[in-house]
Amino acid sequence: MFTKLLIANRGEIALRIVRACRELDIATVAVHSEADQESLHVRFADEAVCIGPARPAQSYLKVTRIVAAAEITGAEAVHPGYGFLAENAEFAEICRRSDLVFVGPTPDQIRSMGDKAVARETMRAAGVPVVPGSDGIVEDEGEALSIAREIGFPIMIKAAAGGGGKGMRIAGYDGSFRRNFAAARAEAEAAFGYGGMYLERCVERPRHVEFQVFGDTHGRVVHLGERDCSIQRRHQKLVEESPSPALTPELRNRMGEAAVKAAEAIGYEGAGTVEFLLDRSGEFFFIEMNTRIQVEHPVTEATTGLDLVKEQIRVAAGEPLSFPPGEQEHRGHAIEFRINAEDPSRNFAPSPGLITTFHQPGGPGVRVDTHVYSGYRVPPFYDSLLAKLVVWGNTREEAVVRGREALESFVVEGVSTTIDYLAQITRDEEFRSGEVDTSFVQRFQDRRRARVG
Repeated sequence: MFTKLLIANRGEIALRIVRACRELDIATVAVHSEADQESLHVRFADEAVCIGPARPAQSYLKVTRIVAAAEITGAEAVHPGYGFLAENAEFAEICRRSDLVFVGPTPDQIRSMGDKAVARETMRAAGVPVVPGSDGIVEDEGEALSIAREIGFPIMIKAAAGGGGKGMRIAGYDGSFRRNFAAARAEAEAAFGYGGMYLERCVERPRHVEFQVFGDTHGRVVHLGERDCSIQRRHQKLVEESPSPALTPELRNRMGEAAVKAAEAIGYEGAGTVEFLLDRSGEFFFIEMNTRIQVEHPVTEATTGLDLVKEQIRVAAGEPLSFPPGEQEHRGHAIEFRINAEDPSRNFAPSPGLITTFHQPGGPGVRVDTHVYSGYRVPPFYDSLLAKLVVWGNTREEAVVRGREALESFVVEGVSTTIDYLAQITRDEEFRSGEVDTSFVQRFQDRRRARVG
């Protein structure tokens, strides 16, 4: 096992990694920007190194500074968390060339899944169902339109690199295609430095269901059940839950087997997520694989009792998966609500500023992962996530009620947040029924506007 690990991230995930390392008796090094000097992950880590100004391009994305911080502090491993450099194959390669263990999959595994067009072909070859679409990357706008006509509208235009909903557009008809293709490509070039695109048939009103997979260096690959991430806005997840209300035991087995097959196809090591679209007929399609720990990993922890971050670190140290072979037992129902510093009344505009009051809920089955406290100043330079509220219940109904009560007792003052918006979701009949899909938020907002009007 490692004696010292550097955390190449910030916010709640950095603090989460600090806590996992403490339980494993591993010393931690926090890197931080000038804006994060007073962040909790800096306070709780054993050592801290400032790596630059506030903007990510000058700090958290500066590979040379992160590697230098690891070398001067004597860290043996680097945990990238999620976001920033977590799915950057070059960063993983540089870590390994610098004799640092990258807590995550191999650079080749990151590359194979990072290019979405290559990932589609890899999955197709492995026998995992994929959404009908283009054969590889499409560069020419005219060629793309011809392919779209063959596939049939509506068409999903997607960036081959990256994720998080960037570089993604839906063209509902022939006349809008060129405009949407150009916009998606420009956004991809700005976000990822690469404008390669590919096309997929748009599966209408699907559910978004992802399977948590884990592989070790001893050849074992497993899945730890699913998370339903259908409630999302602009492809950004707002609420995640497990188990999915839509899955029968038979469908869960088939999707789980496909997820394991996907991970085995590339000899996957570490934590990852295989993501599917599930249509209303029960047909499912691979859309991508995230080669990192997910924001919503606590949902799986709540239903399995496993610590996925500690598991990541053990696997990176060469240890086998700590849990015994066979299907893992899942207990109860868990839901995660992402609380952001955003103003829903202003089209979810970011709301940086000073938090004057921060009171988090508690009680049985309630967990809050956060780096925020009273007196913390939310910087304008990073993702707006303030906290993740995770609730667990014996049944979905109990988890929903527990989530509503926790949200209604969660107090954050000084900045606008999504807390009340999420509490309203827990009272919505469509959400309570569990019959949701990826267009839920639009319908929910229409109902909210109708009530106000």
